[in-house]
Amino acid sequence: MPNMYESVGYETYSESAAFRNGKEGQLPAEGTIPRGFKPFDIENTIEGYQLAKDSLNSPLDSTQIDLAKGKELYDIYCGICHGNKGDGQGNLVKREKILGIPSYDDAGRAITAGSVYHTIYYGKNAMGSYANQINEEERWQVVAYVMELKAKLEK
Repeated sequence: MPNMYESVGYETYSESAAFRNGKEGQLPAEGTIPRGFKPFDIENTIEGYQLAKDSLNSPLDSTQIDLAKGKELYDIYCGICHGNKGDGQGNLVKREKILGIPSYDDAGRAITAGSVYHTIYYGKNAMGSYANQINEEERWQVVAYVMELKAKLEK
C-alpha cells in the first residue's frame, strides 16, 4: 500500500468546472449568512443608535442572565477603559492613554440596554466594535452587567 506512505498530491481547485478559471474559489450564494450568525437589523447610524436606545430590549429573561459571566466578560473587554465600577476610571484613563470616558450614571448619556448593545455591536466614537470578540448571548450578558453597574452608581 504505497499510497498510504506517499499519498498523491492534488492541486487545490484544479481542473474543475465548479471553480472560475479552475483557480478561484466560489463565493457564497447571495443572501446567505454564516452558520451560527444572527444578523443585527438596526443600522450603524445616529438614527439606528437612537432606535436601539428607545426600543431594543434584551431577549434574555431573568433566569438566563448570569451576572458573574457578564462581569467576567466586562472585566476582559470593558473594564480597562470604563473602570471596574463603570465610573469611567479604567487603567487606561488613569494612565492618561485615553481621555473622556463618562460614568455610566452620567445624566447626559442616559444609557439603556439597547444603546449599550448597539455600542458593543458597532462601537462608538473612539471605542471600536466588539461584535467579533463576543457572541450575541455574551453581549447581552455584558449589557445586563453594565445596567447593574449603572444602577449601583445611581444609588
